[in-house]
Amino acid sequence: MKICWIGLGNMGLPMAAHLHTAGHDVIGVDLSPDARDAAVAAGLRTADSAATAADGADAVITMLPKGAHVRAALLESGTLDAADADALVLDCSTISATEAREVGAAVAATGRRFLDAPVSGGTAGAQNAALTFMVGGASADLDAARPLLELMGARIFHAGETGAGQSAKMVNNMMLAMNMQSTCEAAVLAERLGITPQTVIDIAGVSTGDSWALRNYYPVAGPVASAPSNRDFTGGFSVALMRKDLGLALDAAAAHGVDTAATAEVARRLEGLIADGRGSLDFSSLIHLVDGTVPAASVGGAR
Repeated sequence: MKICWIGLGNMGLPMAAHLHTAGHDVIGVDLSPDARDAAVAAGLRTADSAATAADGADAVITMLPKGAHVRAALLESGTLDAADADALVLDCSTISATEAREVGAAVAATGRRFLDAPVSGGTAGAQNAALTFMVGGASADLDAARPLLELMGARIFHAGETGAGQSAKMVNNMMLAMNMQSTCEAAVLAERLGITPQTVIDIAGVSTGDSWALRNYYPVAGPVASAPSNRDFTGGFSVALMRKDLGLALDAAAAHGVDTAATAEVARRLEGLIADGRGSLDFSSLIHLVDGTVPAASVGGAR
């Protein structure tokens, strides 16, 4: 297939590279020259505009930071008009369910097919083709997309109609953020009590404290080689993006009368990291607020 891929960041590039390796003709687009250079180094072709990359494309896939970016890439750039009349459009970004439904309706109005297909698994999952896809849209369209998704991920869930994939992802990220906050607190306390990080992982990993954050993203360098804590918290899922995702969750909760006090607290702490200039670091750098690296004043006096 000819595939237009829009968004070549930490997640998008390895995902697109898996499709290229499998023999698909992938043409990548990104506003960042560095991202385009990295794509070329990975063997992908690149284009200066989404409309150019989408010319005659069988599929258009977006992996972008915000809903406004997805809307601009798909609806305001001539991309859809350039793609094949029956093109399959997949948005793997994390945006609001409302935005997904609006974009999906606009895509459908052109006669093309749309799925919201956000992912879980982080940069390691993207690199290892081990992502989990949460998909919203028609079953027949998911069947058409499944061969592509299987090249990038290990699990594919049909969450429901358009927008349902984004709702499922939003709930997942709420839990991830709170798991990471509790893991950071436990990691710092354990260290000060003289318990090694590996001991914490070994015990909690087979006990009631177990979580994905514990086993894959331990926020202290050493025991988990792939964790961003071993890279000075670079190259992961950024504080700014997690704060954006929690904002989506808080907005949805407010609209549906759900008390999300814990989510709001983690969002406040992420804002503190952003205020301290750490928005580009991986969100597991929440540990910097727990261990005192970032002063409590950054989050309005949080303890």
